[in-house]
Order: sequence, then C-alpha cells, then structure tokens
Amino acid sequence: MSGKMPASGHRVRVRDVDVVAPNFKKRLSGVTSTIVQLVPEQAKALPIATLGPGLPDTLPRLRWWQVPGLLRRPANRPFRIWHARRNPEMLAGVVLRDIFRAPVKLVFTSASQREHTRWTRFLIRRMDRVVATSRKTAGYLRVSSRVVMHGIDTGRFSPPSSPGEGAAAVGMASDQRYVGCFGRVRRQKGTDLFVDAMIALLPERPGWSAIIAGQATGPHADFEAELKERVRAAGLAERVLFVGTRTDIPDWYRALSLFIAPQRWEGFGLTPLEAMATGVPVVATDVGAFSEQLEGSGAGALVPVDDLAAMIAAAGRYMDDEVLRSTAARAALAHARGHFPLEGEAQALNALYAELWREASR
Repeated sequence: MSGKMPASGHRVRVRDVDVVAPNFKKRLSGVTSTIVQLVPEQAKALPIATLGPGLPDTLPRLRWWQVPGLLRRPANRPFRIWHARRNPEMLAGVVLRDIFRAPVKLVFTSASQREHTRWTRFLIRRMDRVVATSRKTAGYLRVSSRVVMHGIDTGRFSPPSSPGEGAAAVGMASDQRYVGCFGRVRRQKGTDLFVDAMIALLPERPGWSAIIAGQATGPHADFEAELKERVRAAGLAERVLFVGTRTDIPDWYRALSLFIAPQRWEGFGLTPLEAMATGVPVVATDVGAFSEQLEGSGAGALVPVDDLAAMIAAAGRYMDDEVLRSTAARAALAHARGHFPLEGEAQALNALYAELWREASR
C-alpha cells in the first residue's frame, strides 16, 4: 500500500488521499462513532481522509471545496476508494463515479438487520464491494458480501489496575458493586427492561447499585422521566443512578462488575464489546451482533429479546456468584482482545481495498 496519513486534523491534499470515508450525518450515531474510532487506525497504514460534518478535528479531513479534486486520479493509485456507510453516501459515490466519471471504486458497509428498501437495494447493487458487520447482517443482503465485524480499541477500553479504582475514579462508592446499562435512553434500547430488572434485583442485594449512562433526546425525554419516577417509587433513587451522557465512558465501564445490554433492536451494538474489553461480564439480549460477539466466549449470557424474567434470572446469577463473575470477567477480556481488536477490523478493510487496487493492475 502507498504511504500513510497521520490521524490529525491538518489540511490534506486531495492528490495524496487514497481512501475517502464520508460522513454526511451531523448528529452522533453508531456509524459516526465507528468512523471516529476506525479512521485513525486505518491511517497508520494508508492515506485515508474523512469528508463531512459531525466529526472531530483530530481526524484527517477533506473540505467540501476540495471535492472537485476527486475527479482526478490520486498520485499513487489508479483510483480512490469511496467507503460509504449510509444511503446518501452511497448515492454520492454513484454520482461521482457514474455521472462525473471520477476515478473511484465504491465500498459499502452494512450493519442493518432488516429487509432493505428497494432504493437501498438499488444503491447496494451498484457498489464494487459490500461489507457486512455480522453474519446476521450478511443474511439480509442480496449481493455477495464479506463479513468484517467491528473491533474495539483495547487500549482505550481496558480494566482498572485494582478492583476499587474504577468506582473511585468516577466518584462512586468503592464499597458497592455496580451493574451498568450504557447507550441512548429509549424503548428500542430496552432501558425500561434494565430499570425493571434492577427494581426486582436490588432490594435483596444491598451491596449492588446500578448506573444508566446515556442521553434521552427529544421525544424520549418523557420516557426517561417515567423511568426515574418508577425508580423513585421503588425507593431506589439513590441506587439506580442516571448519569447522562459521559465523555469519559471508558472510566464508567471500569466502575462496573456486570454489564447488561437489554436492547429490543440493534444493528451491531458495540457496548458489549466495550464492556468485555474492560473485563466486565455481559448479559445481552439476542439482537444485533450480540450472539456473535459472545459466541464461544464464556463472557456472559444471552437472553431472549424482551424477556424480563430471563434477564432478571441471568443477571441475578452473576450478581450472586463471585466465582462465576470473576471467571466470566477473565474470559471476556481474553475474548475481546483475541477476537475483536480495532486493528483487526482496520487491517481487514485495508486488505479489501488492496484487492481492488490489485485487480486494476492485472
């Protein structure tokens, strides 16, 4: 592969960019988070730059006024890779390649686990390569695809050096154990299931408290208010803590002894991997890629979607059995580091790009 590009926000020259990672959504989302984590790792090996709003200035970035430069070949390749992750980004790539005749090849990553619309299928058929983030996702695609599962930054998400350090670092009581549920606060994410599980479990377990980290936006604010009232009515307001959006989320994972992912629907879902990389056992519903993340790991338990009784039973087992919890914690850490390092995802994608370039040289 040609040279690399430092992962910094300095202005880059279009001619030096071999891969463009567009991000056309200003609001933070799972896709945006993937780009933020992945591009710096990819940039260690090849010249890649982002394009679009909603991204930190620390990433290598093209500006909108530089887009006409994409109509010319890069300095060291026969064409660029345009790696889209949403419909508008696929459409922009098709326009660049097929209308403006830009020298680009189109790659699309899909995390969706539902039947695609006709419009989405139309766009996907025009991609040069398609990536699925899980085997389940690949099953919804009607074209050939390659499974490349998301990885996790195991340097950023790592266990505390001592058991009490994690809780103390975020101002929590070191004599309590904490079970967490992190992510946007909304029904789709199952936050209400987590709250109801805690209302059932905590009264008989005075050594445990719960942490909910995440934001309730717009129409979901009333949902969060209702959950807080449920907690207050159960007399648990001091032990089920709503801490809002956190920029220091790895520190909050280090405060946990158990993580619950109660989602009713998910595309991929990184939170179980973030917990496992921190050495925290996981109880997760069977949605998204959770079953594939936990597969053969010994890192926790999978429960049916929307099954509160099963969630309570599984969480209770881990909360009550320190040996089981410790064994699962070690397995979780080993599994995340062995199977889901971020560099592994970056290398797999970079290898896919290299295949496209090699094909052009034959």
